[in-house]
Amino acid sequence: MSDTAQRGELPLTFRRAVEADIPALTELVESAYRGEASRAGWTTEADLLDGRRTDPEGVAAVVRDPKSIMLVVERDGAVIACCQLEHRGAEAYFGMFAVSPLLQGGGVGRAVLAEAERTVRAEWGATQMQMQVIRQREDLIAWYERRGYTRTGELSPFPYGDERFGIPQRADLAFELLVKPLGE
Repeated sequence: MSDTAQRGELPLTFRRAVEADIPALTELVESAYRGEASRAGWTTEADLLDGRRTDPEGVAAVVRDPKSIMLVVERDGAVIACCQLEHRGAEAYFGMFAVSPLLQGGGVGRAVLAEAERTVRAEWGATQMQMQVIRQREDLIAWYERRGYTRTGELSPFPYGDERFGIPQRADLAFELLVKPLGE
């Protein structure tokens, strides 16, 4: 019996985002990373960044991009998680990952990541998943490492001065590239 069935929860359903999902997805991503609501979960960036994480235009760009899939995760018809998958040749990029703060820590994130990996292998034949994580997010990086991702040490600067990515609360933020080979 699955963990979900043991807890009496309805199963997760996965689908591609459509235009009508943009407002709900924007709200979900914001709630998982910014502001007081994000503190209900463990993925909050509220101590590192103020401002917004994304906006409707940013979500719409992913939904409309023919090289991307915005994966929507629902339970009982409610949007509870999402992620961006971007086709980059043999690699796929994983981003804009969000789980409703009140549902974090219950296995939803693991299920979404597994479905994302399955999807990029099936859709694009991707042999590697890549992502960028704020290097100061040691707890989040450790979570990805437990799922087979490796820190590369390759850093990219945080886009200071571009409030589309938030308002930094410290001067040393950077992104680190994490990678995972995807098997058959």
